[in-house]
Amino acid sequence: MIIYNAEIYTLEQAEPIRNGYVIFDRKKILEIGSGDGWMNWMEQFGKENPDLYVRRDYAENDEQTAATQTLDAKGARLYPGFIDAHSHLGLFDDSLNDEGSDGNEIVSPISPDLRAIDGIHYADVCFEEAKNAGVTMVAAGPGSANVVGGQFALLKTFARSLDRALVEPYVAMKAALGENPKMCYGKENKAPQTRMGSAALLRGVLIEAIEYYEKKKQSEEKWKEYNDADKKELDDKPDRPDVFEKDMELEAMIPVIRGEKPLKVHAHRQDDILTAVRIANEFNLCYTLDHCTEGHLIADILKEEYEAGQAENRGCGILTDPNKPCGGKLLGIIVGPIIGDRSKPELSHLTLSTAGILANEGLPVAIMTDHPCVPEQYLPLSAALAKKGGLSAQKALESITIRAAEILGVADRFGTISVGKTPDMVIMTGDPFLLDSEVLMVIGDGRVVVDNRK
Repeated sequence: MIIYNAEIYTLEQAEPIRNGYVIFDRKKILEIGSGDGWMNWMEQFGKENPDLYVRRDYAENDEQTAATQTLDAKGARLYPGFIDAHSHLGLFDDSLNDEGSDGNEIVSPISPDLRAIDGIHYADVCFEEAKNAGVTMVAAGPGSANVVGGQFALLKTFARSLDRALVEPYVAMKAALGENPKMCYGKENKAPQTRMGSAALLRGVLIEAIEYYEKKKQSEEKWKEYNDADKKELDDKPDRPDVFEKDMELEAMIPVIRGEKPLKVHAHRQDDILTAVRIANEFNLCYTLDHCTEGHLIADILKEEYEAGQAENRGCGILTDPNKPCGGKLLGIIVGPIIGDRSKPELSHLTLSTAGILANEGLPVAIMTDHPCVPEQYLPLSAALAKKGGLSAQKALESITIRAAEILGVADRFGTISVGKTPDMVIMTGDPFLLDSEVLMVIGDGRVVVDNRK
């Protein structure tokens, strides 16, 4: 497919491409340019593929099959598909209460084996609303009732089923500090009743996971030695090792302690934010700070931590050489929900300025809806309010595209309109931060999934 005569906001450069075109197929973006270069591509494609019928104008009822569809954007704006880096889409169903609430398993405060993919109701109407607003991808996962809540998934909003929508079934491990775990368990006279209890539980499961992983490695080495001796038919071979008993909770934590998956930490108050930083540094973890409501009050400290985290060996999890310097690696900060009231004490310093202050310090910032706290389709509106609070227009766009993709670890495939990346795009009549701008078309995985042209 070719989209031409568009104002393309690639998010790789500050200025848009005027009179731009983008050529793509179902897998990747093939070419980006300006002017009539797409016509040359059409002619060359026709010469190289004479058995295929190539036409310039696409007519849906044409009996002949087109090798290439073309669309005149008529000067409309083309953006990368919008990405929400923190949502509970599909886990708290629209218009339902307990029967549709599948985001919090309030039984054990340590529940890393829970998987968002097993609770997401993909037929929820909110997926359709998100898609229609140009939100093509979301990180959706468990809520914040538990200190360790389970595995976030990264998924598209426009596929026919959840399994087809999955980009990453396990993109991050959810953790939560502050009021929520305390309120869920403290009233039942269970731990955690205090912030000390939450931190202790988080440290405890990390230590257990490290010990479990070391035992698992030892078991694997014993079995390898035993099997190798068996293959060589040696007379003097080791005794048959015991079968290693798997623990699903600790298995789920292995990618975290190895630095392969980030800890996605819910933290509002500055002391909770710094507890997350402290524990990440103790265990050499990759992590993100989600909500970070009081982050603007300690922006200088977070900047120092982010810069320190860029050093070699930071965030690598278990290190073979204990003498090498290590510590946590802050991947970025996910701010929100921005639309809402100060519904609990730890939100007392909620302000529209947080994202702008953090971004101005040089920190990677993404904006979230925290759906259903803010309905998913209002992700662009949330970024617009962050812009109103001091986030620049460019960084506001980045916060729901490339920065979100970087923080989620998928910037090599998503977040910008770039050659080789997945063709997820949205065509709009104007600035996505203006309420009167309309979504004309949404492209997902190279297919037209929304068409509102009149």
